[in-house]
Formats: sequence, C-alpha cells, structure tokens
Amino acid sequence: MSDWTTVVAVDDLPPGKHMSVEVEGAVMVLVNLDGEFYAIEDICTHDGSDISSGCVVDGSIECPRHGARFDIRTGEVTAPPAYEPVDVFPVRVQDGVVQVRDHRWD
Repeated sequence: MSDWTTVVAVDDLPPGKHMSVEVEGAVMVLVNLDGEFYAIEDICTHDGSDISSGCVVDGSIECPRHGARFDIRTGEVTAPPAYEPVDVFPVRVQDGVVQVRDHRWD
C-alpha cells in the first residue's frame, strides 16, 4: 500500500488555485476547489500534454492546448476533444498540510 505524501501546506494553496505535484513518480494536479482539495492526473488523454497550466472552469480543468476539460472531482471528461477520463487520487488534510497518495499500486 502506498504511503501518504505531504505536498503543500493548506494555507499555501488558497481556494481557486492549483499546482502540479509529483507523488511516487506520478505527476498530479492538486486543486483547491472552494476549500476542498482534489488531485487528478496531470495529463490530457487527448494528446498526452500536461493540464496543470490550464485554468479551472466550473469545477473542471481545461487543457491549454485544445480545450478538453476534466472534472476535478471525478476525472471524467466534461468537454472534448478528449474522450477518456484521467485518474483521480486520494487526498487528505492532516495537521494543516495536504497529503496525496498514488493508490493505483495498492
């Protein structure tokens, strides 16, 4: 089972902001959506580019290259040209820090 990895202090990622983080070799986008933290895979399933430099729109992150959008909570596609979802990762807040883990290898 993978361990929890501390990635950022809660106060360093305010609501509406996101950042790219690497956990156990997996690159993720960590998002503070209205005070709740979510982590999704930092890849567009349309063309393989990163999505962390995109903007958050209505609970989805938009790929900066072609405009595909992915729901931050579920990883599901909310706008094409992508059709395949991205992975989501478990997130928790402990003692004022945000922790993430890559559960895919459990």
